[in-house]
Amino acid sequence: MADAVAFDTSALMMPIECDVRVFDELDRLLGEFECVVPRAVRDELSKLADGAGQEAVAASVGADLAADRCRTVDHDESYADDALVELADEVDYVVTNDAPLKRRVLDAGTPVIHIRGRNKLEISKL
Repeated sequence: MADAVAFDTSALMMPIECDVRVFDELDRLLGEFECVVPRAVRDELSKLADGAGQEAVAASVGADLAADRCRTVDHDESYADDALVELADEVDYVVTNDAPLKRRVLDAGTPVIHIRGRNKLEISKL
């Protein structure tokens, strides 16, 4: 059975902001996996994509990745980080480059996938 992997906003923006091939890296780390994204993350990406500059481009690419590669899940939380913490017990991993969110997810008992070095991902467990 494929591992369920939840993405936060920063993870979906990694291809542009950090030059990380997120899905290739997940293939390397996990093999088969299923991508999920909370609705609040999709909403946050849409808002950021309406702006200008590099962040808007990264958010636009992230929104496209979420639409093309991930299953959107509904939840009770309106804030993206809270939604990911709520989802933490339902998924096998959370992908984020956000340090406070990483700590909250690890405290919830779910491993976190994050950037190591320049453009590789690694898994952290409690």
